[in-house]
Amino acid sequence: MDISDIKLGVILMYNNEPWQIIWSNRMRTAQRKPVMQTKLRNVITGKVIEYSFKFGEKVDEADVTREKATFMYADEGGTHFMNQETFETIDMVKESTAEQEAFLKEGFEVSIMRFNGKPVSIELPIKVDLKVVEAPPDTKGNSGGNVTKPVKMETGLQVDAPMFIKEGDTLRIDTRTGEYVERASQ
Repeated sequence: MDISDIKLGVILMYNNEPWQIIWSNRMRTAQRKPVMQTKLRNVITGKVIEYSFKFGEKVDEADVTREKATFMYADEGGTHFMNQETFETIDMVKESTAEQEAFLKEGFEVSIMRFNGKPVSIELPIKVDLKVVEAPPDTKGNSGGNVTKPVKMETGLQVDAPMFIKEGDTLRIDTRTGEYVERASQ
């Protein structure tokens, strides 16, 4: 794989570990060879780094497989999923799913990434629908501008939502940022 194959979402090997490209920018200045500026996220640890690939530099694509699974539950031992085809239980360490756990509810479908046959991380859909379980009442006079209030979702996630949101509403949440997107149709 060379510089022209480096695109958003590609998982490549860097320092003998799998890294996913989460941002890239091809840059070319006068009389210089092009470089590909990137932000890479370690698939195993979640650490994010910046790296510029130079023209002619070769990188290997990581041998990562994906499988569909259903979230079952999370406890102090880790996060537990079930493969939908083999019904095998997949246990993952808490550190690899900690940031994404707030978006998971029982029966939720995810993609599990395996590196060298070992489950290392999960991929969530970009948006998920969650039900509001706690919402403070809106106050008169707070309707002007972009006024928000903190609401608690069924998974324990806290989100800033518009004042008109009430308990029982279903909201669409962006899993990349953890922010309110819209009220989902009931």
